[in-house]
Amino acid sequence: MATPAESAEHARLRPATSHRTERPSRLVRLGAQAAVLLLAAGTTTAFVGLHKTVTVEVDGQPVEVNAFGRTVGQVLASGDITVGEHDLVAPALGEQVRDGAEIVVRHGRQIDVEVDGEQQTVWTTALTVGEAVDELGLRDSDTLTSASRSSAVERDAVLRVSTQKTIHLAVDGQVIDGVTSAGTVRDALRDIGLVLNEDDRVSVPLDATATDGLVVMVTRAATSGETVTEAIPFEEQEVEDPTLANGTRKVDTAGKAGVRTTTYSTAVIGGAVVERQVVASAVTTEPVTQIVKVGTMEVSADVTVTPGSAQELGKTMAAERGWGDDQFACLLQLWNKESGWRIDAENTSSGAYGIPQALPGSKMASIAADWRTNPATQITWGLNYIAGRYSTPCGAWSSFQSKGWY
Repeated sequence: MATPAESAEHARLRPATSHRTERPSRLVRLGAQAAVLLLAAGTTTAFVGLHKTVTVEVDGQPVEVNAFGRTVGQVLASGDITVGEHDLVAPALGEQVRDGAEIVVRHGRQIDVEVDGEQQTVWTTALTVGEAVDELGLRDSDTLTSASRSSAVERDAVLRVSTQKTIHLAVDGQVIDGVTSAGTVRDALRDIGLVLNEDDRVSVPLDATATDGLVVMVTRAATSGETVTEAIPFEEQEVEDPTLANGTRKVDTAGKAGVRTTTYSTAVIGGAVVERQVVASAVTTEPVTQIVKVGTMEVSADVTVTPGSAQELGKTMAAERGWGDDQFACLLQLWNKESGWRIDAENTSSGAYGIPQALPGSKMASIAADWRTNPATQITWGLNYIAGRYSTPCGAWSSFQSKGWY
């Protein structure tokens, strides 16, 4: 049993013991409070980091969007911009997006297209008729469209496209091979310069679709009068063109038949014409000479590319369009100069981007959303551009050599 002195000693020591055990508890509380503050600060920082101000080009119209999210899809959803399976989004929905970025959204539309009488229904993200024609892979310079190329693509309208074709016209004892982009036989004959008389007969309905290689026979009506019109065939002139690969032929000016008007005097006995003489004959419409450019550019067809490279892919894709090694040799030099065939090549001053140096790079979004990283997407867009603007890679290369750009 403790003595009174010992009990007093214990009483004096107890508060001191209690003070020693209280200090760690206070440290724990302070540490917990600090952790809470750090967590709150971190949460606030992360919340602020999710906030983005981006520019979204929706069907050609720029919209500034203040939204929250890490990816393109999250930012668009936060900004109430919806996209569907046929829409085009660039960069892709799953890619990270930074503050101040630009996003392209093209809503897909289903349109009816008639190409030389063949009807098809396609999905397109094109904003204009010209872009839609490019997506179809047709040469811009050799097509006629039912609407202006700069007009907007209408969802319910039928877009009619007529490509360049050769019509073989048998008339007045001769054959005229005319080049036309007309959609109907009637318009094709008008383009070629044929004048039909009232009772002339044509082997193909005039409202039929004009197709490449179509043969049209014209039978002139028997006339009892004294005046007859006849078609005059046009001549063809070849002009050397150093911008085209050797052996390449391209119609630069389509020929057009002329018209000769002949007046006869006739002698009739018993209701039958027994004599017919020419009184006057004159060319009332001069024929237009057809100018054909013939390429003289010597291009080495000995081209080797690294297997699996963007160049090999480009060579294959060019060959699928009918462009052989001579044309690819021009393409190889062109994009060597432009980008070195690098998918991430970027001109910081102009904004041109990618293998074909599209200006701006977002133009390639008309092909696919992965235009920043996929060489096939970039090459497809580049080949479409070359075909529509220059016909061939050698034409584009020649333009580059003379101007420094294409």
